[in-house]
Amino acid sequence: MMSPTDLSLVSALGRRAQDRPDDPVIRDDADAVLDAGTVWRLATALATTLREQGTRRGDRVCWSGRNDPGLLVTLLATHLAGAVFVPLNFRATGPELAAALDLVEPRAVVVHPATGPVDPDLAACAPARLDWPTAALRPADDEPAVSPDPDDLAVLMFTSGSTGRPRAVMLSHANLWWSSRNLEECLDLRADDVTLAVAPMFHIGGLNTFTLSTLRRGGTAVVRSTFCAERTLTDLAVGGITSVFGVPAMYAAIARCPEFGQTDLSHLRVALVGGAPVATQLVEAYARQGATLYPSWGMTEVAPSGTLQRQARGGSPTCSIGTPLPYLELQLVDTASGEVVTGAGRRGEIRVRGPQVTRGYWRDPQATAAALADGWLRTGDLAVRADDGCLDVVGRMSDVINTGGEKVLPDEVAAAIAGLDVADLVVVGAPDPTWGEIVVAVLECDPATAPSLEEVRALASPQLARYKLPKAVVALAALPRTASGKVDRCAVRTLAAYHLRPEQGDGSAAAVGPTD
Repeated sequence: MMSPTDLSLVSALGRRAQDRPDDPVIRDDADAVLDAGTVWRLATALATTLREQGTRRGDRVCWSGRNDPGLLVTLLATHLAGAVFVPLNFRATGPELAAALDLVEPRAVVVHPATGPVDPDLAACAPARLDWPTAALRPADDEPAVSPDPDDLAVLMFTSGSTGRPRAVMLSHANLWWSSRNLEECLDLRADDVTLAVAPMFHIGGLNTFTLSTLRRGGTAVVRSTFCAERTLTDLAVGGITSVFGVPAMYAAIARCPEFGQTDLSHLRVALVGGAPVATQLVEAYARQGATLYPSWGMTEVAPSGTLQRQARGGSPTCSIGTPLPYLELQLVDTASGEVVTGAGRRGEIRVRGPQVTRGYWRDPQATAAALADGWLRTGDLAVRADDGCLDVVGRMSDVINTGGEKVLPDEVAAAIAGLDVADLVVVGAPDPTWGEIVVAVLECDPATAPSLEEVRALASPQLARYKLPKAVVALAALPRTASGKVDRCAVRTLAAYHLRPEQGDGSAAAVGPTD
């Protein structure tokens, strides 16, 4: 019979440290190896320090920094102390970070030096602050480690909702475990896997798709602080990597490397791609190098994977997201009638339920009630079931822009550029072959005197993370509107896509900017 602690990473690492202390657990940016014994000593010492500084069961402990072994050690220490781990977005601006900290009210923040200087006001948001690596760690005391119950809250992961307020998804130890178990049922994942953790671990995809489950099974995580296409290709080619998760923009950047066409990737057993639509051409490019890309659909609320496309499927410019994972129920629901959609060719909202689904949003009962009804999670994503039973995502119920796997709220961007000298403006997403979508500022003004893209980005940059900044500006003499006078967002998106096509030159101001 499975004991409660069998669902936690703490229990698995504790057993490894006791039985096989020399097991390689983490490889860092410099390719230095931390074995199981070392990771366990660091985690238990940090847990002791956290407890001495007042951390108790249920408190929140934040990590501020990029991908690093310290992030994983902090997660382990947090769980040993019975607390909740909260990875912060290292791309966030001061106001964004302040809003996140205000929501979760952390007891402690562990800060990596590469994060840069921390605003004094932000440092004051938590009673305790530790710099990583730190000499302040004390050897572990004799206080027994907390044994997490499967339903104990394990992590809070920030995600974009339909409002400008930060939203933190609550995920339990069981949620994390069942999401991993689902993938293990479907993919060739093994106890000695070496996974490449290069996607940011403040997103659930980078943290839990393979990283935590690989450590739990007995494998090694190669942790890279940043994504570099050339280095990632080298890692995949000669780094002994057997599994990796990334968003389509990452895989596409790797495929553009000059050496890609000469690289044998046949030893890469599991390459999962999610977070945005996946082009068939991208899957085919990796197949030519011997690697199978597995398109998937998921979200933070399901920790993260919900579906998987397990076989090649041609005939469509965008890959299918496949079928639901074994321990997750999925249905399509007609958004108008509320009836369950059956049969091929009909569109409906994806709704899911199962043991990996979140219990809701931290301190946000209204959002929780809106998302969870009758045991089903309303995802807001629209899909169509094809004749072969596979699902194709066709859009989102909200206007959230998905750029390279990052979710951007149009109204948040619009608020940041509201000071522009224009009659009106709206922010939309426009199709892009690399990023899926790019953020576009559509301005109502005289195209001849329209603000430049550089001016728009300069105005927004103090308030927004870089990936949220507009990558294009389109100026229109008049924004299209509905009969009630509201801006017609659907028509704006169509016009933006039209004016950004390279062959168009009708006098409207259209500028496309950086691709970072």
